[in-house]
Amino acid sequence: MRTWPIFKKEIRLYFTSAVAYVVFTIFLLISGYFFYSIFAFFNLMSMQSAMNPALARDLNVTEGVMRPLFSNISVVMLLLMPILTMRLFAEEKKSGTIELLLTYPVRDGEVLLGKYAAAAVLYLAMLGATALYPGILASFARLEWGPLLTGYLGLVLMGSTFLAIGVLASSLTENQIVAAVATFGVLLIFWVIGWSADFAGPVWGKLLSHLSLLEHFDGFAKGVIDTKDVIYYVNFTILCLFLTLRSLESNRWRG
Repeated sequence: MRTWPIFKKEIRLYFTSAVAYVVFTIFLLISGYFFYSIFAFFNLMSMQSAMNPALARDLNVTEGVMRPLFSNISVVMLLLMPILTMRLFAEEKKSGTIELLLTYPVRDGEVLLGKYAAAAVLYLAMLGATALYPGILASFARLEWGPLLTGYLGLVLMGSTFLAIGVLASSLTENQIVAAVATFGVLLIFWVIGWSADFAGPVWGKLLSHLSLLEHFDGFAKGVIDTKDVIYYVNFTILCLFLTLRSLESNRWRG
């Protein structure tokens, strides 16, 4: 496969422009602020529990700090993933290099895989930087590693879906801003769609709840790996990548 040259090119483009540095910096600043705030509140609750033993029974550093941190990181991803993916194909279309790229002796699937893998590696590096937070907690208290690992697994699966949606949006336009806004719009719709489930009736409510990106993440944050949640994210990612592949093939037909 000729995916490797595409992957190296995209990684180089990320780090020779300001995109990677800006996204990394914003992500780490915001997630660091969330960690500090949640940890400070947990410390306050711990001090209050010294005067109220009944309150101390409910304190759990994994549940009290890492679980809300995972939820907050997922919100940050909702805002930053469109920036990470907006240029992948839109820039190629804008500059006219997409036709040149697609005439190379490389398959459309290899082009797609190389670009998607580059964005995924950058995202995993961002998540890897947050490993500092449980490291800090582990020096003060005993962590429950099961919920911690499932939480990160949930972020990886959710992030993979976010990236796939972003890649699809980027393949449909030559304007990076349009790609970013479209990605954010789709992500936001699937983020909040479950909020209407309670008053949409039993059938539609179940469907809306199933389509919600947020609903399927809650189990991972609680330390539970449910097969239906894994399948949901994997299927969503594969569907978006399949549609992206069809979009790339349509460029050949129009060319």
